[in-house]
Amino acid sequence: MVSEPARGFVERFGTLLEEAGIPRMPARVFATLVTSDEGALTAAELAEALGVSPAAISGAVRYLRQVDLLVRERERGSRRDRYVLHDEVWYEAAARRDQLLGRWVANMRDGAASFGPDTPTGARLVETGAFYQFLLEEMPEMLGRWREQKADRVAAFGRGVETTAS
Repeated sequence: MVSEPARGFVERFGTLLEEAGIPRMPARVFATLVTSDEGALTAAELAEALGVSPAAISGAVRYLRQVDLLVRERERGSRRDRYVLHDEVWYEAAARRDQLLGRWVANMRDGAASFGPDTPTGARLVETGAFYQFLLEEMPEMLGRWREQKADRVAAFGRGVETTAS
């Protein structure tokens, strides 16, 4: 049984994820997995925790698998699947974005060429492509800094200390 404080957190975090563009049910499933001790639950456990049907869970985990926020593993000695968060789910999600950003950069470049960089549309596509290119170039360094600072930042956050960029 899920406690009321946990249920409240799941709903609040799920709403934040939904506001960021993740569909409602996948957001709630992800929030539930984040709050589970092992970071892994079966479809039946997810359905029970959220008070929804197994079909709702099926669609949600399909979405979360497609965006690389979780993996499906077979439960030992069982035919049931468990849905498991990556060990460093946000780091892994950010690290995989380079492929997506690369495709976006190429698409913006093609679009700007099609519309002409001197047209209003082309200018928007050029600026958007330049921004994505910037993110693509900066992502490896940023992720490296995270690796270097992770232990200190996690410890500080756990103590309630706010950190600022140095």
